[in-house]
Amino acid sequence: MWTPATEERDLTYTVQYSSFNTKVWQDVPACIQTPFNSCNVAFTKDQSQHGCVKLRVRAERRGLKSIPVKACSRHSDTCSPEVNLTARPGSLTVYLNKNNSLTAEHAAHVKHRVYYGKEGESLERMYEDGTLSVSISNLEEGQRYCTKVQYLYYSDPIGLERCTQCEVIPKSRHKAKETEAIVAVVVVVVLVALMTSGAYFLIFQRRRIKQWLQPPCEIPPHFLLEPFPEHHISALTSSPTEGRYDIISSIE
Repeated sequence: MWTPATEERDLTYTVQYSSFNTKVWQDVPACIQTPFNSCNVAFTKDQSQHGCVKLRVRAERRGLKSIPVKACSRHSDTCSPEVNLTARPGSLTVYLNKNNSLTAEHAAHVKHRVYYGKEGESLERMYEDGTLSVSISNLEEGQRYCTKVQYLYYSDPIGLERCTQCEVIPKSRHKAKETEAIVAVVVVVVLVALMTSGAYFLIFQRRRIKQWLQPPCEIPPHFLLEPFPEHHISALTSSPTEGRYDIISSIE
């Protein structure tokens, strides 16, 4: 089964297979230009030794063909390895099961190829071969790494790859404690710096702080006294009018 490439119509799919000891890809007769997203490939098991074939599917529309995509197996069987992952700080161990019919018949000629990489990256660039287990070191802690595994006969990959499996590389406790200590030291230094600068300003910059905090002072126009009119001033400064009076000669 495969996921449809798009919701558009006029798309068909063709499934191809490659036998155990050949690199030639042939069309599966029942899966040529099918409009469905699944196909019965049981026919291919009779075409190769041990029934181990590689499968791929490509989309077609109006004469255009997509790049073929390899199929993988979600379950272990005669042609797909049984895989278990164990993640540790900085490393990932891939445990492989040697109890299979291929190893029983071909002994040391059958190995496992483990492809690995960060989630989202291509898993074709980095790989290691092993029989019982493969340990991958120097991995970034806190990152998610993925693997896919395939049987090797001598140096040729055979059968379906085991579908991608991923694990998060845990962080070591030692580094976690170091990180917590560094964070605590940084917080203390910042607090001391803030307290020191605050004390300096409060002690030596009080006048400037008061000036900064003093609101602007302006006297409203209606508070100002208007000058007296000139006629009021002249009336206050002029001599009083002399009145009529009688001379008193004596007082008893």
